[in-house]
Amino acid sequence: MAGKRIIAICQSGGEFETDKDGFLSYKGGDAHAMEMDEKMNYSDFKMEVAEMFNCSLATMSVKYFLPGNRKTLITISNDKDLKRMIKFHGDSGTTEIYVMAEEAVDPDFSNMPGSRSSRTTLSEMAVPVEAPLSVVEDIVDDPNEPGLLLDANFDVVGDTNNVDDTIEIAAEMPVPVSFAAANYDEKNAKAALQWQNDITGVGQRFNSVHEFRETLRKYAIANQFAFKYKKNDSHRVTVKCKAEGCPWRIHASRLSTTQLICIKKMNPTHTCEGAVVTNGYQATRSWVASIIKEKLKVFPNYKPKDIVTDIQKEYGIQLNYFQAWRGKEIAKEQLQGSYKEAYSQLPFFCEKVMETNPGSLATFTTKDDSSFHRLFVAFHASLYGFEQGCRPLLFLDSIFLKSKYQGTLLAATAADGNDGVFPVAFAIVDSESDDNWRWFLLQLRTALSMCRGITFVADREKGLRESIAEIFQGEDVFHGYCLHYLSEQLIRDVRGQFSHEVKRLLVEDFYGAAYAPKPEGFQRCVESIKSISLDAYNWVMQSEPINWANAFFRGMRYNHMTSNFGELFYGWVSDAHDLPITQMVDAIRGKIMELIYTRRTESNQWVTRLTPSMEEKLEKESLKFNSLQVLMPNGTKFEVRGDTIEVVDIEQCDCSCRDWGLSGLPCCHAIAVMGCLAHDPYDHCARFFTADSYRSTYSESIHPIPSLERPKKKDASQAAVTVTPPPTRRPPGRPTTKKVGFHEVARRQLQCSRCKGTGHNKSTCKEVLLER
Repeated sequence: MAGKRIIAICQSGGEFETDKDGFLSYKGGDAHAMEMDEKMNYSDFKMEVAEMFNCSLATMSVKYFLPGNRKTLITISNDKDLKRMIKFHGDSGTTEIYVMAEEAVDPDFSNMPGSRSSRTTLSEMAVPVEAPLSVVEDIVDDPNEPGLLLDANFDVVGDTNNVDDTIEIAAEMPVPVSFAAANYDEKNAKAALQWQNDITGVGQRFNSVHEFRETLRKYAIANQFAFKYKKNDSHRVTVKCKAEGCPWRIHASRLSTTQLICIKKMNPTHTCEGAVVTNGYQATRSWVASIIKEKLKVFPNYKPKDIVTDIQKEYGIQLNYFQAWRGKEIAKEQLQGSYKEAYSQLPFFCEKVMETNPGSLATFTTKDDSSFHRLFVAFHASLYGFEQGCRPLLFLDSIFLKSKYQGTLLAATAADGNDGVFPVAFAIVDSESDDNWRWFLLQLRTALSMCRGITFVADREKGLRESIAEIFQGEDVFHGYCLHYLSEQLIRDVRGQFSHEVKRLLVEDFYGAAYAPKPEGFQRCVESIKSISLDAYNWVMQSEPINWANAFFRGMRYNHMTSNFGELFYGWVSDAHDLPITQMVDAIRGKIMELIYTRRTESNQWVTRLTPSMEEKLEKESLKFNSLQVLMPNGTKFEVRGDTIEVVDIEQCDCSCRDWGLSGLPCCHAIAVMGCLAHDPYDHCARFFTADSYRSTYSESIHPIPSLERPKKKDASQAAVTVTPPPTRRPPGRPTTKKVGFHEVARRQLQCSRCKGTGHNKSTCKEVLLER
């Protein structure tokens, strides 16, 4: 093993399962990787793992399997154990280790004296941790934060066989240099002054031990001293000043037959230098959460770096970024509720959606282990509005969710008569896959009462081509390929070293071919592509133009060529993605409800026959017909002369320029004919563009869901359905916030200044190497 390293795959938060042969397998949880060698000592190893999973050093247990043995777990408890593990796995290069702790119990039910241990749960993941007595509840609120890790070296005072003797343990954790009291800015600690007299003396009462501890912590911060616990359990707390020799001391205990905590003894005198000699404060993550919670409610995007600045300014305490981030996570959970609990609420939530909004469809599925798989939601108001007033056009697209448990949102949106986004249905799934898209379309088919004549604008990948054809078979349904995804695939697949400018021209010609109303225009654009690249031309001709080119497409897509039409809707999702799943869905519901009300109110003020945007388009076409000449043959077909010669068929609502058929609004040639026939152009517009149809779209309302809290007791007739979070958790590190534009197709690549090729620079250019 000399000089060699192994990769340790560290796992925590999951569970072991035993198969019929007695072999153990680990399911769920979180995983990280770290490099190890034989020089690593046990203390450093344990510290790094504790920071990795936010575990308590004092209670963490680390185990592993011997190579080829999945039945027996081996414990690592010292340097020799660690070196043996590295030696055993030296040949394989990797090993799996498991971070575990004992199950927690509620300390309030403990009747043990202060010198014995009690327990607490330190995280929502329910990675149970057994803690020493003086570290119960949130006194070590976050032993996982850098600078707040529990010091496992504690002094035992007196004879440990005597139950009245105390175990003395420092409540203050090892603090980085930046936490030193020298950094305490007294001028900037004005906000803490309000707590200077929170502890008044003997006889003061508190509603609970937790309230006493929180008050004591604030009192210490305001008076600039640190303390440590000598006794600490569910019914008594003894605290002394951390400075050696300082007589300040306080003892509080529960009043008999009540839950009240009363201060029984107190020496309020300090002989220490207070902040000058201390090395930290009681600034736990729960304290940070309590301070920032109200501000976070008003400013949901309150950044950890701003929290650090504000805490320093208002309380004179220097936090690090990680502490601020942890405090914000706790405050968010207190405001929003538990992510884990939200999944367990899904059955009740779906029932409530359909109960409060009759005609809606809300359904979910779980995997074999009861973990969340997918959720589909379509409100009656959305389904009714689409079928009554919108064009039979649905855009299918997805957006990645950056929530705690990740996932993907699949959506079907429509275009209302004013070309506004109208959400129809959406689903939250564990990942974007062919199977999940197929499931989404099956639910959508169930929710819609009428599917004939619908055109889907969607990617041809992800199984959508096959799923749409299969699920809507015989419904006269069409699939228009999304140009955005097609053009991206064209750039990826085409061979040759093309510059950014050439790729841009390829995409422009490709879009030109798609929008061309006639085959001749389509052919001109693809010939232009052919002059640039024969491979690109062949790719275009083999990409089924019948499904994306206006010249050949058999359905009606009203010149909507990309599936990312619903940007407004995806913006709502982005704003709500960090909420627990039921609250995220309810936030989206609230946005749709507000959208329907606002647009309904606005449309009631319209006095035009068409929607505003369509009125504007029709007016622009009307300005062109004065220069046109109409020949009046017998029958319903008319010849119109201008820059071109076109044939208009009034009865069929068709013009040889094809603009009328593609847009649903009469073109200038048709308007010229209508002028000669004294016809009203409004009578020849598609009904979807009328103000009345628009009002029908927004005529139904989405009703509020009164409560998301699951009832504590269910009727015997109700089946108990358990839903747990999916095993996909957000990876470590700050999530990306960069938003890539929908039409950013030909992205700039590294370009060689010598050969002008892409994907490399001149130092790695192959032509240079060949010359040498």
